[in-house]
Amino acid sequence: MHWDLILWLISLISNIVLLVLLIYQLICLSDLEADYMNPYETAANINSLILPEFGLQAAFCALFLVTGHFFMFLVTLPVAIYHARLFARGEHLVDVTEIFRALSVEKKHRLIKLGLYLLFFFLVIFRFPAGSISSLSIFSSKHGDLDIRSSFLEF
Repeated sequence: MHWDLILWLISLISNIVLLVLLIYQLICLSDLEADYMNPYETAANINSLILPEFGLQAAFCALFLVTGHFFMFLVTLPVAIYHARLFARGEHLVDVTEIFRALSVEKKHRLIKLGLYLLFFFLVIFRFPAGSISSLSIFSSKHGDLDIRSSFLEF
């Protein structure tokens, strides 16, 4: 199997899912701010997505640790630590009664996480072709056959 290709494909898909979850949370907060949604509905929608987001981010980080991609692990580790700290303190859920007071803070935290998830997305996008090319057997010279990579090194 081409494990490196599968790793980058899984990380790309999980990163897209993380982006979608976070953008949906930001839309819910913006709708609450514009008075399109009530606080109970907003809190219920956001709280139902927080634990899947935390679990997926932890799996995303652990995937890089297990496969030996330590740079990507170190890049994703701060968000995983932040999520673990929020969960340990019990501050991970949005409170219905305090949502209007914490609206700007919640949006700011999610915008910062959106920026980090976009950074992860671009890192994965740039690493995906390199991982897929290195895992394809047509580009490797196992039997002394034609090595396509050597033709690019001549230029």
